[in-house]
Amino acid sequence: MNAMTALELTPVWDKTFPQSDKVEHGKITFHNRYGIELAADVYKPKRVPANGRFKAIAVSGPFGAVKEQASGLYAQTLAERGFLTIAFDPSFTGESGGSPRAVASPDINTEDFSAAVDYLANRTDVDPEGIGIVGICGFGGLALNAAANDPRIKATVASTMYDMSRVTANGYFDADDSAAKRNEMRTQLAKQRTEDYANGDYARAGGVIDPLPDDAPQFVRDYHAYYKTPRGYHARSVNSNAGWNVTSSLPFMNMPLMTYIGEIENPALLIHGEKAHSLYFSKAAYEKLEHGVNPANKELLIIPGANHTDLYDNLNAIPFDTIAGFFTRNL
Repeated sequence: MNAMTALELTPVWDKTFPQSDKVEHGKITFHNRYGIELAADVYKPKRVPANGRFKAIAVSGPFGAVKEQASGLYAQTLAERGFLTIAFDPSFTGESGGSPRAVASPDINTEDFSAAVDYLANRTDVDPEGIGIVGICGFGGLALNAAANDPRIKATVASTMYDMSRVTANGYFDADDSAAKRNEMRTQLAKQRTEDYANGDYARAGGVIDPLPDDAPQFVRDYHAYYKTPRGYHARSVNSNAGWNVTSSLPFMNMPLMTYIGEIENPALLIHGEKAHSLYFSKAAYEKLEHGVNPANKELLIIPGANHTDLYDNLNAIPFDTIAGFFTRNL
């Protein structure tokens, strides 16, 4: 196998959450089957199981975030509960490789989860039959897509999930669900492709809007309160800064992520806030799981009073005990 390009990983703790003294932290890299090297934080419990092999969990998301934000918080907290965890930056973002930067892909980002399983399954301190994944926000939908395609993933949690294909193709709340609206977007994006090629660079979508307009919807205000304030801002986060490449929208319109999630045989837990604008994504995904090949081990947990971003970092809203119990039973 060809050697991967060496990544430059920051040696300092630069997370948006405090470091735990209950687990060991380190940084590693692994590669996906497209030859992209990914960067990850490893959180390892200080107490080793009697057989020397941990149950392991790979975490990624939200869509446009980095491992120093919500995914790292999830990974560290689950490591405190006894799991070896990694929080990774998806391809083309954060400290991970891939060029051009700030590209999202329904295929490659699904593959990133399976690549994390490749890595974990080859660690001598991990039980290869006891690996699960957590996807947050848009990576919740990608995690379900990965679980549908990779039976090595023994249990999946999708937290405050988005179906990125649906929201891209149909707009929020399906308000733009028409061929005319999609073709209008395709025309704009095709024009952008021509301009990007001529410019030798890729236009960016702008990240979370800042400053907020007076008429911003509440969920946009919630995103701003996370990504644009000291609470969640990170210098490498796509959403905190210049945003995704504009043309990243193209494949999500054309490649529905939820097509085969009903064929997931292994357990899946969907978690969403009662007040989240995005709750309809989890409800629709759960309906597919309910009518799938093994509905008995699928669950939708709705958190009373919580909005979308509460499940990024609000320790009073994220049901970590429930998540840990789910993985303990199923890994």
